[in-house]
Amino acid sequence: MMEKTMQTGKRPITDWLPITRKEALSRGWDEIDVVLISGDAYVDHPSFGAAVIGRMIEAEGLRVAIVPQPNWQDDLRDFKKFGKPRLFFGVTGGCMDPMVNHYTANKRRRSNDAYTPGGEAGFRPDYATSVYTRILKDLYPDVPVMIGGIEASLRRVTHYDYWQDKLLPSIMASSNADLLVYGMGEQPLREIIRLAKKGVPLSSMHNIPQTGIMRPIEEPLPINKGWEDQQLHSHELCLKDKLAYAANFKHIEQESNKLYAKRLIQPIGEHHLIMNPPYKTMTQKEMDKSFDMPFTRLPHPKYDKRGVIPAWEMIKFSINMHRGCFGGCSFCTISAHQGKFIASRSQKSIMKEVEQVTEMPDFKGYISDMGGPSANMYNLKGIDQAICDKCVSPSCIHPVVCSNLDTNHQSMVDLLKKVDQHPKVKKAFVGSGIRYDLLVKSFNKNGDNSLDKYLDQVIGHHVSGRLKVAPEHTSDDTLKLMRKPSFKHFHEFKKKFDHYNEKHGLKQQLIPYFISSHPGCKEEDMANLAAETKNMGFQLEQVQDFTPTPMTVATVAYYAGVHPYTLKPIYTPKTKTEKLAQHQFFFWYKSEKREGIRRRLRELNREDLEAILLKGPVKSKNDRPSKSPVRNKKKSDMHQAFVSADGSSESSSKTRNGKKRSTTGVRDGKSRAKTTHNGGKSYKPNSKRKSRR
Repeated sequence: MMEKTMQTGKRPITDWLPITRKEALSRGWDEIDVVLISGDAYVDHPSFGAAVIGRMIEAEGLRVAIVPQPNWQDDLRDFKKFGKPRLFFGVTGGCMDPMVNHYTANKRRRSNDAYTPGGEAGFRPDYATSVYTRILKDLYPDVPVMIGGIEASLRRVTHYDYWQDKLLPSIMASSNADLLVYGMGEQPLREIIRLAKKGVPLSSMHNIPQTGIMRPIEEPLPINKGWEDQQLHSHELCLKDKLAYAANFKHIEQESNKLYAKRLIQPIGEHHLIMNPPYKTMTQKEMDKSFDMPFTRLPHPKYDKRGVIPAWEMIKFSINMHRGCFGGCSFCTISAHQGKFIASRSQKSIMKEVEQVTEMPDFKGYISDMGGPSANMYNLKGIDQAICDKCVSPSCIHPVVCSNLDTNHQSMVDLLKKVDQHPKVKKAFVGSGIRYDLLVKSFNKNGDNSLDKYLDQVIGHHVSGRLKVAPEHTSDDTLKLMRKPSFKHFHEFKKKFDHYNEKHGLKQQLIPYFISSHPGCKEEDMANLAAETKNMGFQLEQVQDFTPTPMTVATVAYYAGVHPYTLKPIYTPKTKTEKLAQHQFFFWYKSEKREGIRRRLRELNREDLEAILLKGPVKSKNDRPSKSPVRNKKKSDMHQAFVSADGSSESSSKTRNGKKRSTTGVRDGKSRAKTTHNGGKSYKPNSKRKSRR
């Protein structure tokens, strides 16, 4: 029998938001104000976007219901079960972009879905937000539909879709939605609800920050005297000219990461896409309000007999301390969705959640993660806010750490110590990856002694055997394109890691993450990476092949062949042969990779690297790198949802029913998926849906 997700009968069903007509009627509701449609199973937890948005709507005094993972292939009864909502439908594809959720870097269909009970695949369509919205528009043409979440956020303007290998217009055009909310949705949604309560239709909400609308091109643009406009090249010109598409991205990225941004205007066919500037970063009070809502922290009881939801299992004992990331990595979507400025919770709010976690029935004393997108950015911000107000840089730490950035880590040290002192907490781990470059004086030249205090605290008390860091590459040229520091700083960090390990009498592992086939990366760069990391004593396991996802510099470079800021050409490996040739160097210790690596090194005239990589004992095909006795599986803020990811997920493993599984579909260069990409059409699985209702 499958493991249950909670103890049945411990809490009344009314502790969750209703997901069936019967549950709504039990509350005395004969009409729903807002119906939310989600591509994920309903987990009432602050890391799941639909739950956060639902609880927020509830807090505004409205009647809200959720339709999780509706069947889009039958008579559409799931979309009809609550009838017409009084105000609007809200639609999200889920905590991950559905295409990243469904396909590997080699475009092979994955065999599991971490946001579905039992990890089963096939419970959401490709391009879920558009599919759901078009269905609702057909069923209820007079009811407005608002879209949000990671899929809508990252596809809000003309974007490259790796799975169809072409440019697609804004998701507003493909979905026919009335309003788009991008980024973390609480701030714009409160204003939307305030206006909706007054009877203002969504179609008249023109000037709400952090929203997007489509208007006929002959209509005048909505007037807002406080906003400047930035005109983007039309979608049609982008289709004809890759340089026009690339040039657009510089404006899009800069305006997405400014405190006082411009409104973006892009012609698409007979319409103008109007993307209003974002709200300012959420305050501590706003963050606390979002996380302090009455979440059960549990999956809905309907899933009890269907098995564990792996994504929930991964984070159920974790604490998310902040949002945002000022790293600005070229391949990452976090700043495009959450922004580069850090929004932190108060210590009081965090400790309140720690107390809630300790009261969970199956809590054994271990908090799996005290972190965020990058664990050691909590409470970090600019010294002089006036300088930040004018900043246009997408990164605060590339090419150097900004002199206006306060990188003092003392508040993190104090918080971790306070959690340690909780009588019911045996251990609180830092499972999120940390920005190691902030912690070494060779890179963070203005850093103070709190950096060493933080490392001492974390390595001595908060590592579960393995500490995750993400150098991503060893080639300085590739790292520059990635907006990552030189690999020499990783050497410095490893010395510190080894020092504090020895100080505390520990033998913990450092787990570095690396990417192959990134724009700018050549095959010889990968050979050098393998040799250098081998000399450092690493056998790499947390690796992935670059996957182009919308709204990143690297994806623009992959498609257009140029850097969007300079428009200068960049080499990018694209063919399967090129990608596999690069990826194999990660696995020099595998006997089945030995001959292929030897052949390529000789073709590259790098016999010197052959002598380094292929000498010594060889691991057999069935050998695996050693695993930690305790695995922290927290990803960076899955509340990116309405996440991570984040389409930019760095890890190549997740869990299913408590067991480690590949989610990239690639293990040692081989695909594990069994179904090929279907050309962008909705996926029709051999249905297992009859048991899900």
